[in-house]
Amino acid sequence: MLTGSLTIQRLLASMKKLDASDLHIKVGLPPVYRVGGRLRPIDSPPLSADECDHLLDPILMPIQRERFEAVGNLDFAWHLPDGDRFRIDMFRSGNHVHAAIRRVKAEIPSYDELHLPPVYAQVVERENDGLILICGVTGSGKSSTIAAMIEQINRTQDVNIITIEDPVEYRFIPKKAIISQREVGIDIDSFKTALRFVVRQDPDVIFIGEMRDAETVLAGIQAAETGHLVFATLHTADTMQSLARMLEFFPPDERDFIRSSLANTVKCVCAQKLIPALPDFEVKVVPACEVLLSNAVVRDKIREGEDADLPAIISGSRAEGMSSFTTSLAELVEKEWIDLQTARGFAPNRDALESILKGVEVKAATLVHRIKGGGG
Repeated sequence: MLTGSLTIQRLLASMKKLDASDLHIKVGLPPVYRVGGRLRPIDSPPLSADECDHLLDPILMPIQRERFEAVGNLDFAWHLPDGDRFRIDMFRSGNHVHAAIRRVKAEIPSYDELHLPPVYAQVVERENDGLILICGVTGSGKSSTIAAMIEQINRTQDVNIITIEDPVEYRFIPKKAIISQREVGIDIDSFKTALRFVVRQDPDVIFIGEMRDAETVLAGIQAAETGHLVFATLHTADTMQSLARMLEFFPPDERDFIRSSLANTVKCVCAQKLIPALPDFEVKVVPACEVLLSNAVVRDKIREGEDADLPAIISGSRAEGMSSFTTSLAELVEKEWIDLQTARGFAPNRDALESILKGVEVKAATLVHRIKGGGG
């Protein structure tokens, strides 16, 4: 058993003091925090197998322990008395308990606090149905972004919002909207079951915590097709991967139908990466964002399977609010939020980044004109 003063509650409380985003618990290592994107072990002896196996016992409910013992993995949320929340993933490794813990601040962040571009708020204000996808790898800020978007609706629209999450991270206080947050494993047994009943609960807005299989994707599309505004996240690196990932869930003979449905329902795909900020900036990381907005050309390209043309459309449609990762990185450098060396390291196209920053941006207008059927 764990000895001394090293308890899970103390370890979690220290995350706020250190401004740590994550905490890792592994056999044979001391607890390790992620601060400013870098891993920092604490000055403590390595955790034994027995300590790891029982470290999280004080914050587990019996039903959660049973689920973990049955499947070897458990996602759940927990909070401290001060309101700080944590998303905890317990998993078995080498027949012992390991854990990855993400700190979720109690306050729902604003767009300004997240340093997101204005297009996010504009999309939420403009759309009242369809599918809005927020994409990124683990730790890219998807949950915070979705929370900011849903809170915008909560403050400004008299609608009914239903969320299906695994686990619930941010707790919303109903304002102009009414909200029901359903947690998989606590309130409902699965995303599949929750989505089967969600349209019977008179929702205007639905948040699906993660598009993780064909049934989830299909349920989201069908809800969007029937007049609901549907938010969802995907663990993909960019917009093109997001479309491909959703199609991969379905057999080849069904993909044309799914493409057509996505073309009709997808209103916006926002992919983001968190980039280390300059040392003297107000936050440690800022998002670089790739934004694809639906228009007639985008819908045609998705429907016809011509996804390879989408990056050029994004690059040539900045006036409409679209943005590539390269353009976003250049803007972060120009704002002096990140340095050029960091931007180069994350840029999909370093030459294009240099061109933008030198003021001689390579124009994509000609290519977009050709894509739209203008010839030449």
